Amino acid sequence: MPTLLLTRKDVDGLLDMKATIEVVEQAFRDWALGRASMPVKAYLILERGDFRAMPAALPGAVGVKWVNVHPQNPSRGLPTVMATMIYNDPQTGYPLAIMDATDITAYRTGAAAAIASKYLARKDSVTLGIVGAGRQAQTQLLAHAALFDFRLVKVYDIVAEAVQRFVQSFPRYRIQASSLEDTVASDIVCTVTPARAPIVKKEWVRPGTHINAIGADAEGKEELEPDVLKGARVVVDDLRQASLAGEINVPVSQGLFRVDEVYASLGDIVIGRKPGRHDAKAVTIFDSTGLAIEDVAVARLVYEQAKQRGDYLEVDLVGS
Repeated sequence: MPTLLLTRKDVDGLLDMKATIEVVEQAFRDWALGRASMPVKAYLILERGDFRAMPAALPGAVGVKWVNVHPQNPSRGLPTVMATMIYNDPQTGYPLAIMDATDITAYRTGAAAAIASKYLARKDSVTLGIVGAGRQAQTQLLAHAALFDFRLVKVYDIVAEAVQRFVQSFPRYRIQASSLEDTVASDIVCTVTPARAPIVKKEWVRPGTHINAIGADAEGKEELEPDVLKGARVVVDDLRQASLAGEINVPVSQGLFRVDEVYASLGDIVIGRKPGRHDAKAVTIFDSTGLAIEDVAVARLVYEQAKQRGDYLEVDLVGS
């Protein structure tokens, strides 16, 4: 049996945001209904970055992602985040594919945030604010634009050139370079920075705002002032991971926020166990740490597309 080897270029040609949103939402549904298996991601912390091992199983699919975060990589001409996925046959364990998962990571993260916005943001949301203009900002826009009709997208980054590149990359959208405060004053806000101290102040957050807190995905990282959490309906992707390494991890460790103040998991809301938005003036927050079930769901999508199209490199990885 051959093993498919898919490069980043191969995977990029197989990814589709609408399909990604569909399979990621189904993964949250399977997780909430007890049909998936996923241990907490394991971290390996080094001097200049970190690695995470992320295994998971969904009905009919299993795999593991090995992903790094090295913030200084762009100065070396490398992505901040790089990842490799091993996708296996759950019946035999055979490695069906080894694929670059850098763009899988970006797409599934954007998809998860857009799904959260679907259930937690106001239906009449017309402005999107993105704090941070790197690769993840791009898929946040692509995913949200698949579900919402925005009149304006506001973007802020400490590096002005990054905002300019972002604007030039999406000529079909009305995108405006904004201040941090003005960007936060949007209907839906996505924070995608490596911040290790709060950058979003409570006084900037308007009633009715939905925030996708994406950047805090490791211990010690946070983007929102703890007071923003205290006055909001907080939803997590996974409570175990969020309390250890998500947006709530620092406030929890400092006694400024309690785990039992979390309203629900996104899976609970997707399956209707808990309602989503309940008040047009409420502030809602999605604490996204990134789940392995999302990666496996998208890896299966990519693998199935690759098998249908053919013409990809195959090796006999296990055979003698």
